[in-house]
Amino acid sequence: MKILVVDDDQRMARTTCDILRIKGYDAVAVHSGEEGVRKVQTDPPDCVIMDIKMPGISGVEALKQMKAIRPKLPVVLVSAYASEQVVTEAKQHDAYAVVSKPVNLQNLLSFLSLLSKEESILVVDDDPNFCKTLSDVLTMRGYRVETESNPEKVLGHLEQAYKLVVLLDLKLGKANGVDVLKQIRGKYPTKPVVLVTGYRNEMGDSIEKGLQIGAFTCLYKPFETDQLLGFIEKVSQDKRAAVLGGE
Repeated sequence: MKILVVDDDQRMARTTCDILRIKGYDAVAVHSGEEGVRKVQTDPPDCVIMDIKMPGISGVEALKQMKAIRPKLPVVLVSAYASEQVVTEAKQHDAYAVVSKPVNLQNLLSFLSLLSKEESILVVDDDPNFCKTLSDVLTMRGYRVETESNPEKVLGHLEQAYKLVVLLDLKLGKANGVDVLKQIRGKYPTKPVVLVTGYRNEMGDSIEKGLQIGAFTCLYKPFETDQLLGFIEKVSQDKRAAVLGGE
């Protein structure tokens, strides 16, 4: 990922870029809002981290111009002191977040990790064809995917690495997906879980129990992948906002 750092404090910009490069990002620094806008136009980054208070145009004004060029560009604004009015204006123009200086670098790195879709999606299903098809679709969209057919190994996947979302079939051979969901909820109370089934009528009771336990929703095979992708992106957006201090 290419990260553009816009800050008139050259030492701060250099330090931020050095840390990002150590973590494997392609980080570039410029030192004014005008330079930042030109860079977005000529050499578009994947994300912008920009100070609000700078000589020339402010970070908020630069944000407006960047969004006019690339409406979906994630822009995080940084400020040692920002009035509520400035924060409100920044969010009205689709700033991803407004964070305080000094920036919590661990939170920033977690945000970039989510932005680059480094977290996996776990598909739990005993149908190899379904797993292959869904894995291909999600991989093409840039997500990492793990698949598992054995319900006894699901918690092991969650313990090994962070999973953004779990897609859980309700019928896993002789096992019931609700029992697996209970295990997940016992250890990971807020983990987003989507139930999946091809037996809408037969699994009615299980669907109801799963939703009561805290599954986000249930998708019925065959389902539109856009519906699933929309949910995954919503989860990712909420998580990114949360790690930067948003709600």
